[in-house]
Amino acid sequence: MNQDDITRPGRHLALYLTGEHDCSYLEDTRARTLFVDPNARIDTATYQLLIDLGFRRSGSHIYRPACRGCTRCVPVRIPVADFLPNRSQRRNWQRNAPRITLRERPASFEPAHYALYRDYLLGRHGDGPMADDASEESYRRFLVDPWGGPCLFIEFWLDEERLLGVAVTDRLEQGLSAVYTFYDPALAVLGPGTFAILAQIELARRLGLPYLYLGYWVEGCEKMTYKARFRPLEAWDGRAWRQLARGAVLRQP
Repeated sequence: MNQDDITRPGRHLALYLTGEHDCSYLEDTRARTLFVDPNARIDTATYQLLIDLGFRRSGSHIYRPACRGCTRCVPVRIPVADFLPNRSQRRNWQRNAPRITLRERPASFEPAHYALYRDYLLGRHGDGPMADDASEESYRRFLVDPWGGPCLFIEFWLDEERLLGVAVTDRLEQGLSAVYTFYDPALAVLGPGTFAILAQIELARRLGLPYLYLGYWVEGCEKMTYKARFRPLEAWDGRAWRQLARGAVLRQP
């Protein structure tokens, strides 16, 4: 594993580059990952710097792709003040908002959350690598264990009595960072994934935060296409955040 570094005023962060491994987004593709030193103390200011450079969080690990000959993983964010829902998103909100109650709570382990997470992985991603390890230990590492900054679990309660889904999101200095959303696969017809993003946009507005970070949009990855439906959308091109035009193909240099 090779080593590099990022420097900010008063901080020096070591970075570690993995060897090649199978890409989790694209079939028949090899990937490499750049990790921030797992022993480094990451606070919200440091993570804001990192996320603005295209990094993401998975559990306590901060990473970004660093692949040979492939730059399809493009970090994207929604400028919430300018967001304009399309017709489908408006209908989703109008249909669901009267029936769904949002409850925000700090990250913590709840058996009901874990049961829903397992059902979601097995029902929606049963053929994926995450479903192969849907253990409680894996769930805790991925979403519950502290990482150094505030993390919210936004619960979605249908008719105030049935837990429909949970959106896990980090609160940063300049926005919310959507970490993961899981929901009852039996109620997928309600569009809870879209509703979760709309709810996080509204929460960012209410908190006075300018952005909702969505992670990576990956050209050619079907499960990531939904991110391009939220407009306007900004993308990190390796040097700056720029508005991503509809139909555009953006790859980092």
